[in-house]
Amino acid sequence: MIKVSIGVMAYNEEGIIGAALASILSQKTKETQVLEIVVVCSGCTDGTERIVREYSKRNQKVRLLLQQKREGKASAINLFMKDASGEVLVVAGGDTKPFENAIEELLSPFLDAGVGMTGGHPVPVNDRNTLLGFTAHLLWGLHHELAMQFPKLGELIAFRNVIGPIPIETAVDELSIEAAIRAKGLRLKYCPEAVVYNRAPLTVKDFLKQRRRIYCGHLWVKKTEGYAASSMSGLRILRLVLKNLKFSGKELVFTFSAVGLEVLGRLLGIWDFYILRKNPAVWEVIGTTKKF
Repeated sequence: MIKVSIGVMAYNEEGIIGAALASILSQKTKETQVLEIVVVCSGCTDGTERIVREYSKRNQKVRLLLQQKREGKASAINLFMKDASGEVLVVAGGDTKPFENAIEELLSPFLDAGVGMTGGHPVPVNDRNTLLGFTAHLLWGLHHELAMQFPKLGELIAFRNVIGPIPIETAVDELSIEAAIRAKGLRLKYCPEAVVYNRAPLTVKDFLKQRRRIYCGHLWVKKTEGYAASSMSGLRILRLVLKNLKFSGKELVFTFSAVGLEVLGRLLGIWDFYILRKNPAVWEVIGTTKKF
């Protein structure tokens, strides 16, 4: 039996934290024992804390950890890691919703002592008939295919409780955890059956905010920690795009538009990192992602 602590990182998630917790509490498990569900509320100014307290009254496994000031997701994860008692730790965002068997699928690889970290299969709930919805499904679809060959873990992750705090300056916490786990000589494992739902940005402005922050964060980790995300290889991504390209009118236009948006997001991330010397560890909230 794998004993696990689940950490949910939350900042002003009033509209969706209840759905996230309900999904976690309804997980179907056989080989996994959930010891606790710890919600870290970082400087929340809405009703998130109240909702979590209501859940904790109904289920003793749910606990609330408060950060009076918002210090970034990495800082919240470090607080959870310090407090958690499980041999394996799961980290989820307050704006994600794991499918009913996701935790079990995510944890089963840990029966192999050589596995140090696993990641779930993010699936956007956006309408793929819109440009931004199509872009979200395309990017996460490419992420899925890439991760099958070269694990790149995000949105819902699990890792052995064997590492110290991650740098609070990182804007891509999952990647910094990957680096720490790999430094321990442990393997990464992508779990395609561990489906987790999220909502991608609904506007071009929000999409570019998110993508530039992520790529800037990747550049920071590569420089400071000497670890590169598998998705940083433009050649790998291009090969997958061409492999999946469909020559129908609308989809062809959407595909090239999506590629253009991603390229622009990466260029903005390069500008932020090398020219503006920015480090977006405490990033601006993407409001259009905060609902299911």
